[in-house]
Amino acid sequence: MTPSSTPARPVAEHSAQTEQFVIGVDYGTLSGRAVVVRVSDGAELGSATLDYPHAVMDTVLTAGPAAAAGAPVALAPDWALQVPADYVAVLKSAVPAAVAAAGIDPAQVIGIATDFTACTMVPTLADGTPLNELNEHADTPHAYVKLWKHHAAQPHADRINALAAERSEAWLPRYGGLISSEWEFAKGLQLLEEAPALYAEMEHWVEAADWIVWQLTGEYVRNACTAGYKGIWQDGGYPSRDFLAALNPDFAGFVSDKLEHRIGQLGDAAGVLSAEAAAWTGLPQGIAVAVGNVDAHVTAPAAQAVLPGQMVAIMGTSTCHVMNSDTLAEVSGMCGVVDGGIVSGLYGYEAGQSGVGDIFAWYVKNQVPARYVEAADAAGSSIHQYLTDLAYREPVGAHGLVALDWQSGNRSVLVDHELSGVVLGTTLTTRTEEVYRALLEATAFGTRTIVETFNASGVPVTEFIVAGGLLKNPHLMQTYSDVLRMPISTIASEQGPALGSAIHAAVAAGAYPDVRAAGQAMGKLNKNVYMPNEASADAYDVLFAEYTLLHDYFGRGANEVMHRLRAQKRDAVAAASATSTEA
Repeated sequence: MTPSSTPARPVAEHSAQTEQFVIGVDYGTLSGRAVVVRVSDGAELGSATLDYPHAVMDTVLTAGPAAAAGAPVALAPDWALQVPADYVAVLKSAVPAAVAAAGIDPAQVIGIATDFTACTMVPTLADGTPLNELNEHADTPHAYVKLWKHHAAQPHADRINALAAERSEAWLPRYGGLISSEWEFAKGLQLLEEAPALYAEMEHWVEAADWIVWQLTGEYVRNACTAGYKGIWQDGGYPSRDFLAALNPDFAGFVSDKLEHRIGQLGDAAGVLSAEAAAWTGLPQGIAVAVGNVDAHVTAPAAQAVLPGQMVAIMGTSTCHVMNSDTLAEVSGMCGVVDGGIVSGLYGYEAGQSGVGDIFAWYVKNQVPARYVEAADAAGSSIHQYLTDLAYREPVGAHGLVALDWQSGNRSVLVDHELSGVVLGTTLTTRTEEVYRALLEATAFGTRTIVETFNASGVPVTEFIVAGGLLKNPHLMQTYSDVLRMPISTIASEQGPALGSAIHAAVAAGAYPDVRAAGQAMGKLNKNVYMPNEASADAYDVLFAEYTLLHDYFGRGANEVMHRLRAQKRDAVAAASATSTEA
């Protein structure tokens, strides 16, 4: 597959001989993108993107011999897998394409850094070979990458949470009282209990953020960000062997045998570019390769948001909310608080929503009549823009709807991926665009729930900054401003995470003393682009009150119907699969 590239844009004149450049590579859910950045001022000179050839495998394995033979292996509900070779393909195609688009001499590149979705896990041998690349496991789902939105480990997360609460484990409050099914331990426990032989063969349980750095350098270094937020690494240690044994005796050695490894700090060099990776990328062998990082956290300095109270929402398929604070506090349902988790010297907080852009994409793919698509094409508009324009012709509340944004479960503040979506208030006159708007609004209500929870916990959100692809929708951004009753600033880059990675590459290469200094010089921010409209904010307060009633009714135990329906779905699928196998 050929990467798409963006050619160099006009920039200020600089001496071609003295300028230095860095490469930032952002690994998203569906694609990887590389950007060439000038070290002196953060100018983005060229970029390229490669869609992963195997995309996300959530119904069947599209890789392996069975798929090649036309009989792909089926996946159970709530699975989401990827192929690690697709990540290497980004290095081989998008990186050289971005350099070509920038029109620079590769010899002037001094460093490269990567960021990744998290928690995305790769089971490997001792040398980093993914288990799916072994012939005997090429058709084994558990041998593949478990993407961040693989939610089939929820029952395992429930057991971890129950045992940790029962034992009053000291690390549990650092995660708002609940561990997510998306994280390393829940997914690892699922692997052990559903594929014990494969678990025994696995020698490293590796975050993809670290695996790709391993491919670039030949050195395996765990990054402090994912270790802290996704790997329950707090105060220099992981959950105890005794705790793990209480979950399952065969899980006792999970940390010591599969997970534990040298920790690298953010902005440090994990190593240097190997000869093999230099051949892939066309970059000079021996340049600095930064310690891996998470797509959300790496974006904060790119948005010049490294001070306490500045919350950055990276809005794409999902939304991750990150913020620094000088206060250590327990925030209910947060994804974690880690000392130095974003920048050194401050506590980095994380929260998030499992589905945002994914929800809008699901709706468009499955619920929109063909006549809308045809009308959008005739108007020369995308279907998303067409629906948005129609939906916002009416005032707030005119659709008579309220929705819950849980089509992919709830990450914060309920931390429950057995929850599901709701659209309430539909009638025989409800139009397609009205439901679409209700879904847009639901994601804003979910964000307000997170912000209010932080505020009530003594970690005030004083500024709200948006990065990611969804900031291109001005109606959505205005909705967020109205719902939050806060100004919305936006990152002045279309490649926020990639720019953030480039900033870390510059620090790893020694061009700046630390991430804060590099972010100040290379980051970009548009201040207060959207301001709340008082009348709309008042109307949204009424809808938010209804959202909160539904949120607590379905999410806090008053009605467990969503859990029962999920269980029934799994049972029905398992029974059908068993019948098919017997036949």
